Amino acid sequence: MLSRRRSQRGFTLIEIMISLTVLGILLMIALPNFSEWLQNQQLRAASEATLNGLQVARGAAIRRNVLVQFRQSAPPTTAWTVREVATGDLVQSRSHEEGSPNAVITAIPLGATTVTFAPLGSVVADPARVTQFVIENPAGGSCQPAGPMRCLRVTISGGGSLRMCDPIVGVTDPRAC
Repeated sequence: MLSRRRSQRGFTLIEIMISLTVLGILLMIALPNFSEWLQNQQLRAASEATLNGLQVARGAAIRRNVLVQFRQSAPPTTAWTVREVATGDLVQSRSHEEGSPNAVITAIPLGATTVTFAPLGSVVADPARVTQFVIENPAGGSCQPAGPMRCLRVTISGGGSLRMCDPIVGVTDPRAC
């Protein structure tokens, strides 16, 4: 009489090795793209944090009916503070370590660090005020159209309008600067 064979359970060593090889190949293909994506997300986080800080300053000036100043820390950090001008009371702040350690923010004109909002939400006229923040990752590669990094800008108009834009996209694109 023929004996019944027990059914095998589990995986053979060859199946496990093939699975690990395929997984390793997929990781080698995906890892550079993931690293680039992560760097771009850090730049976007720094850009959005700067834009949000400016919006907080503008909103606080309107709500409190006083002058409120947004001050960007000296490069290469992404830290900033929002304070009432007259009293120096802190409204909000952001430290450099909050989600964007590889981002560098440069104010234009160079050397400028502040934007002061009036009680009606407009920007106080000052020749040394920031008109634009450029957010980039110098170690991450070029921000040119062929480069891997996506540099962003935050622009501040005299009327208090705030906008984040991408200098690389075409003029017809709504994200263009």
